[in-house]
Amino acid sequence: MIDKHRGFVMTIVVLVIIAFLGFSLSPLLGGLLEANQRNSQLTAPPIQTPAADQETDLLAQVRGYELILKREPDNQTALRGLLQVKLELAQSGLGNIEEVIPTLEKLSELNPDHTDYNVLLAQAKAYIGDRESAAQIYRSLLAEKPGDVKILQGLVSLLLQQERPEAAIGLLQDTLKAAPQVNQVEAGSIDVASVQLILGQVYAQQERYDEAIVVYDEAIKGNTKDFRPILAKAIILEGQGNIEAAQELFDQAIEVAPAAFKDQIRGEASANSVLDVQSSPEVDSSETKTDELENNNQ
Repeated sequence: MIDKHRGFVMTIVVLVIIAFLGFSLSPLLGGLLEANQRNSQLTAPPIQTPAADQETDLLAQVRGYELILKREPDNQTALRGLLQVKLELAQSGLGNIEEVIPTLEKLSELNPDHTDYNVLLAQAKAYIGDRESAAQIYRSLLAEKPGDVKILQGLVSLLLQQERPEAAIGLLQDTLKAAPQVNQVEAGSIDVASVQLILGQVYAQQERYDEAIVVYDEAIKGNTKDFRPILAKAIILEGQGNIEAAQELFDQAIEVAPAAFKDQIRGEASANSVLDVQSSPEVDSSETKTDELENNNQ
């Protein structure tokens, strides 16, 4: 059952970090491709444009941006437009991620302090198999910003892809050990709670659940109003069959979570028969309710 919930843990962590910190733990590259797909769906005309016409239009946009960049190679508006169009081409199968890299390199060069471009470049490098270059980018960024969660998550994901979980765990543990001193120099440089969440996530992915729970407990002690570690621990306990303790934690997570997340947590917990559904007196039995929820989840 833990495997079933692992995706939900990731979704919650991603959503909350977006809400509280302004960025996503999910791969930026995949996020951009998905965003492009959603935007194209929202702005699509009632009559579907033939694939050939779409390709012609996108390629025309590429040529237009490239003409501007020949005259103004540092025109960032044109560079961002070119990046967007090339990502759309890659997402639709008319191009590839490798073609995006030169534009990202230029944007990264022009914006050395803009972490997103650099992280996106590292992810693109990893995507095409150049993991060594990706790792170098991440480590170079961490030398300047040791507590940047986007960078840490990117390097952790890369290490896990390389089947190096101990290296990922060591990186996160070292970051947590350095946090008191780093934060004393510059307050808030390392978000301890978010690093703990990533570490707990890695432990859970490696099925080292006891160690994950220890990390979540430390995070809960650090901030009893942060629902993320409470929820993550609840899901692990529920997967281990400790339903009573899990229910208590689910209730606690719902109580302290921001309003935007309460329904999602409640719905997930209810779907797995952890919460008492007091607002449904018309249900004759828990078995009937479980059957309905299973059908809805299919």
